Amino acid sequence: MKIRKVTLIGLGAMGSFFAPRLMEHLYAGSFRVLAQGERKNRLETRGVTLNGVNYKFPIIEPSLEGDPADLIIMAVKDMGLDQAIIDIRNQVGPYTQILCVMNGIESEEKVAAAYGWEHVLYSYMRISIVMDKGVADFNPDGGSVHFGEKDNTTLSPRVLAVKEVFELCGIPYEIDEDMLHGLWFKFMCNVGENMTCALLGIPFGVFRTDEHANWIRRSAMREVAVIAQKKGIDIGEREIEMQEKTIVRLPFENKPSTLQDLERGRKTEVDMFSGTVIRLGEELGVETPVNRVLYHGIKVHESENERQSVVGH
Repeated sequence: MKIRKVTLIGLGAMGSFFAPRLMEHLYAGSFRVLAQGERKNRLETRGVTLNGVNYKFPIIEPSLEGDPADLIIMAVKDMGLDQAIIDIRNQVGPYTQILCVMNGIESEEKVAAAYGWEHVLYSYMRISIVMDKGVADFNPDGGSVHFGEKDNTTLSPRVLAVKEVFELCGIPYEIDEDMLHGLWFKFMCNVGENMTCALLGIPFGVFRTDEHANWIRRSAMREVAVIAQKKGIDIGEREIEMQEKTIVRLPFENKPSTLQDLERGRKTEVDMFSGTVIRLGEELGVETPVNRVLYHGIKVHESENERQSVVGH
């Protein structure tokens, strides 16, 4: 198995981690961004500016037939996943592999339901990138993409193929031996940090000193851990303690995606984060009071954004 052609859908914060290096190191025409309509026009005319460099990546439309990719990287928001699954249809060939590097714990299942597990690998990102109006400045080596089969004790041919293309392009990666553990650990951190920052309107740096914010963050994480244990995934206090060392190293003013969305008047991924925790808690008999407060509090912010938008018009 050899990966020669790569298609990216979702040229936002996570997509910008991959795009410049894929275009630079793959043969001309072997990397492309999937987009249509107004987004396609914007990317073709204005491009995106990453670390001071303006890029205009090759764009193809979902309607293009007969030119499938060897690797598809899905880096869309949760609310765009259903449409993205439809949009990549013509990009999926007999041997295509798909990495869905979104937040959350259920996107792989949704993609596999459409195309089969033989096309889908588990993946998630560990990097903080802030993008605003097509501009992002970040350390390209300050994080990594994690990917693999559910169990990577022995690397499969398709994992080795993705590994090879990432090494060729200089994309930092890690292959977790237990990908479900890694995926749930990332989800637990996102629920605690992303939701708390969004509700309180604070950047990551506040967690360095404010124990009230940290109480909310850790309590939300513990609810996720109880659910994970019920599902046979061993995460808990050890992982929460591990994250303490990471959270203090994030740039002080960096803000998670949910807070960025609220500040720009957009819908958030709260349903994918605290909403999922509440739903799974109900299914498994786990109380989730902190995540219920986070969920409903962020929904209030969304409603107020909608009200202000109507007033503004």
